[in-house]
Amino acid sequence: MRKPHCFGHERVWPLCITGRTKAAGLARFRCIAEPDGGNRQHTQGGNAGLGIRETRGNLTMKKALIASTALILTAGVAAADVTISGYGRTGIIYQENTDAQDARGVNETQIVSRLRMNIDAATSSEQGVDFGARFRLQWDQNSSSRGSQGELNAGKLFVTSSGLTVEVGNVDTAFDTAGLLYASELGSYDRDLVRRGTFFAYDSDRYNNQLAQAIVDVNGDGIIDGNDVEELSTYNGIAARYSIAGATVRVSYIDPDQSGLIADDEELGFSVDYKWNDRLELSGAYVMDGGGVEDNDILFLGGRYAVMENARVGLNYIDASNDSDADVGDTFTLYGDYTLADGLTNIEAYVANNDDEDNESDNAYGIGVNYDLGGARLGASVQRGYDERVTADMGVRFDF
Repeated sequence: MRKPHCFGHERVWPLCITGRTKAAGLARFRCIAEPDGGNRQHTQGGNAGLGIRETRGNLTMKKALIASTALILTAGVAAADVTISGYGRTGIIYQENTDAQDARGVNETQIVSRLRMNIDAATSSEQGVDFGARFRLQWDQNSSSRGSQGELNAGKLFVTSSGLTVEVGNVDTAFDTAGLLYASELGSYDRDLVRRGTFFAYDSDRYNNQLAQAIVDVNGDGIIDGNDVEELSTYNGIAARYSIAGATVRVSYIDPDQSGLIADDEELGFSVDYKWNDRLELSGAYVMDGGGVEDNDILFLGGRYAVMENARVGLNYIDASNDSDADVGDTFTLYGDYTLADGLTNIEAYVANNDDEDNESDNAYGIGVNYDLGGARLGASVQRGYDERVTADMGVRFDF
């Protein structure tokens, strides 16, 4: 149930007029008088004075006051801000086939692409409280739900004040956003083969998998019959995040079905991150009934240290061994990265050990490289999983 996570907002495009953007340009108009002095057509031009309706002969001149009108029209959105951020990536992924896949003639190599656009809207109150919302539009080649066209996901609302942020709806869950949970991912596709268990996360899809059937009088005829079955998407999340002095604390609550018609359990998660002097990073998280699965409790602990300015080493531990159907065992992951002297090439690697009894091998490992192009990066990786099959990728990613 792990869903793609969300990336940073290093660069954004403002879409509306705000207090931080340049003033809107004012159009020039030329008034063309008809020969008989009748109706006049106003068109954009470069000859007339700014905002002045020109006349000929005894026709009067009337000031349009365009500047004042523009100020009045934009006063209500002066504090508003709408931005788009995201990334695009494309490349090749190789996945070694099983014997059954070879027998069917499945191709082992395919071109895989993604375009993600996060649409954020925010405004500030006079008391300094920020209110906002987010939708995500995403297209994934070879995806069953987003492969043929881009899809708009379920939205979320949030409010921020004095370091505290509260989200409602399709929220960023506490466990999924733990700072080092995905630190071992490699290449331009940011992927690894580490097992983390089952838990809710910010969803790039609609709530297709969280539909409850309710018996209601849909057509309003006063009769309950076979036509009166309505599918309701009643999934909802609440999350809070507070940051102070290098530390971030998160808590989240997910109700898969507020109607009570689905038997999934509610998920409760916590996480804490701490960063000291840009060298030491610590991260921990715990989730109960992860992914709505009863007794699926997962513990995560992680730490990473910058042994040099251009080299880091980390160790993560995930305890996903429990009495639920989502049990995937315990996992230790040792990982690190090193940036070459050119400052552009970063080499990264990991080795993970998992004790699940269904493994072909208890060890998974991989090595990857990224080359910074300035606003974009080339990346590649080679990995081997617990099933002893090899996967590799190479591609390019750009962020905006």
